[in-house]
Amino acid sequence: MVVSESSARRYALDPDVRLMLEVQADSAAAFEELVARYQSRLLTLLKHLVGDHELAEDLTQEVFLRVYRARKSYQPGAKFATWLFKIAGRLAANALRDRARHPSLNLPGQDSGSQPMRPLPKALQAGSGLMPARQLDKAEIRQVVRLALEALNPRQRMAVLLSKFEGLSYAEIAQVMDISPKAVKSLLCRARECLREVLQPYFEEGAWPHREDFAHDE
Repeated sequence: MVVSESSARRYALDPDVRLMLEVQADSAAAFEELVARYQSRLLTLLKHLVGDHELAEDLTQEVFLRVYRARKSYQPGAKFATWLFKIAGRLAANALRDRARHPSLNLPGQDSGSQPMRPLPKALQAGSGLMPARQLDKAEIRQVVRLALEALNPRQRMAVLLSKFEGLSYAEIAQVMDISPKAVKSLLCRARECLREVLQPYFEEGAWPHREDFAHDE
C-alpha cells in the first residue's frame, strides 16, 4: 500500500504510530511499550471473537509476532490500533474457519451451536428481585456481556467490540474490516436487533432461548 505524504504526517501524530516507527528502527523498548499498551486489549478482543482463552492467548502472541515481522515494511496509513486490530481480526477469522473445518478441535464442553445457551446466574433470573442494570457484580456483568455477544455472528461481534469496547469510529471499523462505513452501520444495526432479541427472554422469563432461534446472517 502506497501512503501519501500528507496521510503519513497526519497519522504520525498518533503516539502509537510514533512508537511503531521506532520499532521499525529496531527499538526493542518501543516494541515492549506497544505490547504493554495493547496486550490486554487484544486478548479481550480475541477471547470474545474465538470464545477460547487459550486460543486467544496464542493469537495475541501471533499478532505481535506479525507486527514485529512487518516492521520494516510498515507505513503509517492508519491509526496504529486500526492496523493492529485488522491483523487480529484476520487471524481470528482464520482460526474460526479452521475450527469449523475441524470440529473435533473444539474444546470439550464448548457450545457446538446446537445446544441451549447455559442459563444466567440465579441472581439474574426473573423473580430474583434484583435490578440487573444496577445491582449485578462485575463478574456477572462480564458473563452476561459474553453470553449476549455469542449470539452475534463473527462480523457483527467484531463491529460491536470495536465500536463499544474500543471506541472506534465507523470509518475506522470500516478500515479494520475492509468494508464501507455504510456496511459498518448496517452490521451494528443488525447486531443491536439481535442483542435485543437475545436479552428479551431473560428480562421477561429469566431463561435463554436456543442458539438456533437466532439468525446468524453475514
